[in-house]
Amino acid sequence: MGVSKKHIHSKSINQLADLAKVLSHPARISILNYIGDCDGCLCKNISEKIGLAQPTTSQHLQIIKKAGLLKSHFDGKSQYYTIDKEGLSSLKTLFQDFFE
Repeated sequence: MGVSKKHIHSKSINQLADLAKVLSHPARISILNYIGDCDGCLCKNISEKIGLAQPTTSQHLQIIKKAGLLKSHFDGKSQYYTIDKEGLSSLKTLFQDFFE
C-alpha cells in the first residue's frame, strides 16, 4: 500500500477522508443509525440489533468513538453509547462544505 501523503492536503480534506473511512463500513452506519434512535445503548443491545458478535460490535464502536461521533459513559459495569452531537455537527459541516 502506498503512502497517503496527507501533508499535501488541507486539514479539512484529511478530516473528511478520515471520517469517510469510518462511515465506509455498513456495520458502522447501522450502529450509528441504531444509537441515534436511543437515549443510550449498551454494546450488547447494539450487537443484537445489528446481528454482529459483541466483540466485533465493540471494535466498531471504538472506531466510531475515536472518530468523535460517539460518546460513552459507564453506569455501574455497563457502558452506554450516545451520539456526540458536536462530532456529528462537525461531520455534517465537512460534507456540506465539500459538496457546495
